Parts: sequence; structure tokens; C-alpha cells
Amino acid sequence: MPWLQLSFNVPRAQTEAFSLNLEIAGALSITLGDAGEEPQLEPGPGETPLWSEVTLTALFESDPETQTLVERLARHLTVQLGTPPRIERIEDRVWERVWLDTFKPTRFGRRLWVCPHGQAPNDPRAVVVALDPGLAFGTGHHATTALCLEWLDGASLADKTVLDFGCGSGILAIAALKLGAARAIAVDHDPQALEATRDNALANGVADRLDIHAPEHLPDHAADCVLANILAATLIALAPRLIERLRPQGELVLSGVLAEQADSVRAAYTDSLDLDPTRIREDWVLISGSRKHRHPDG
Repeated sequence: MPWLQLSFNVPRAQTEAFSLNLEIAGALSITLGDAGEEPQLEPGPGETPLWSEVTLTALFESDPETQTLVERLARHLTVQLGTPPRIERIEDRVWERVWLDTFKPTRFGRRLWVCPHGQAPNDPRAVVVALDPGLAFGTGHHATTALCLEWLDGASLADKTVLDFGCGSGILAIAALKLGAARAIAVDHDPQALEATRDNALANGVADRLDIHAPEHLPDHAADCVLANILAATLIALAPRLIERLRPQGELVLSGVLAEQADSVRAAYTDSLDLDPTRIREDWVLISGSRKHRHPDG
């Protein structure tokens, strides 16, 4: 199956905003590359290396409806950037090799690593989540996912059940299982995300401890930890449902929130959670807290 590839250059400060807009527009993958020949020093743990000028490359399905969408995006980008983006039609799986060139082993926190298959780090303490390029949706390199992975690395997950709501590639559920969770539940409305999660769980040897569901088929069980790395408006709308899925004193982790949206998201959860200080990475925040224990008398 062929694909449509849209690529253009942006200043580093605008990378997050353009990436988010491409995700909302339906891009199946977004990769970052050096727009010039700027050397990049070894990043610190959990950091994403970015150049002063970044090439954004987005992959879309190749069908008539998406072709129209991509052409419309290209016209808007030409107005915004002053230069038309590049649109290419590429054959199946060529993009995976290109993507792999920019995906290197990356550490999140003290011991959690996300690596392409066959590129395990030289770290005897490493807990490795192996991911290869695929049709979805999270490798840890976006700030919102990185915040969640760093939170997981520092959490006490032994014998706990984790719910990953909006699982994408399944990276958070798989990381939780690798870090000691007894069981995980991955939920997404997109069938491709569920397929990617299933494949990644098998590749990481945790499929026997991972349940995968569309939202309408989610079993009525509470979890010790609920993770939701989705957009702020959706987090606000889902607040009652996510809280309901959390056991008393269980932990809720919310990401996908821009800094200016944090107060609105916190307000939707403050009555039910004891909220922790907000964590910040680039322009994004992570909101976490534990469900308040309600006494029988209220």
C-alpha cells in the first residue's frame, strides 16, 4: 500500500505546535530531522534532541479523501511558511527505514529505555521497551509521552493494574508491565492503534498480561493507575469516566496538555483527586494525583 508523505522545515520553537496540528489532521506518524547540517550533541536522559531548524515529515494514508486533505494542508502551510511543503507518494515500508534512521535508544528516568529492536543499551539496569516503526502512534519522543514514561519509571507498580486510556502504540501499558505491573488494560477507539498495541505487546513478551479493548467494550473494573495521554478537551470531557475507573487512593496521570490548558484540566479533577505539583516539559505538562478516599458519611 502506498503512502503520502508531507515534509517541510520549521524553526525549533514551532515544532511542537506544528506536530500537534499534524496529529489532529490524522497523520499516522511524524518524524523530526535536521533541516541543515547542524551537529547534535548526545542528549541527556529523556531529552529529545532538536536542531535550530527542524524538518517535519508526516505520513498519511494514500486515498482520494486523504489526498484532498493533504493538498489543503499544503496550501495552508504555504501561506504560513512562505514556502510550499513537499508532497511525495512513497511505497509501503520505505518510510519505516527512514524513520528508523532518527529513532535511537532513549532513556526515560533512571532505568526505562525505549529502543528499536536490536539496539538495546549498554546498561545492566535497563528496562527496555522495544519498538520498531509502524503505523502508530507514540515512541516516547513526543514530550507528552516522555512525561508519562518518566512518571512510570518513578512509580511503584508492583502487583498493580494499569489502565492506558488512548493507548496509541501501547507504549505506556507495555512500559508499565515491563516495570512490574501485574496487569494492564489498553484502550483506544482506533482499530489500527489496537493492532499496533497487540503487535508491540507480543514483541515485548507481555501480551499475556495485557487486555486490549475498544472503549465501548472496556470491562467494568477499576484500576490502581489510570494513564491518559490525549488532548486537554477530551481529558476534561472524560473526567467522570476516568475517575470512575480509578480505585480509591489509586493514581491518575494526565498528559497531552499544553501549559496554558493546565488550570482548566486540573479544575475538572480537583474535587476527586489530591493533585501533585504539575510536571513541565517544553510547552507541555503532566497532571497527576491520587483519588481521594471518601468516608461512608461523605
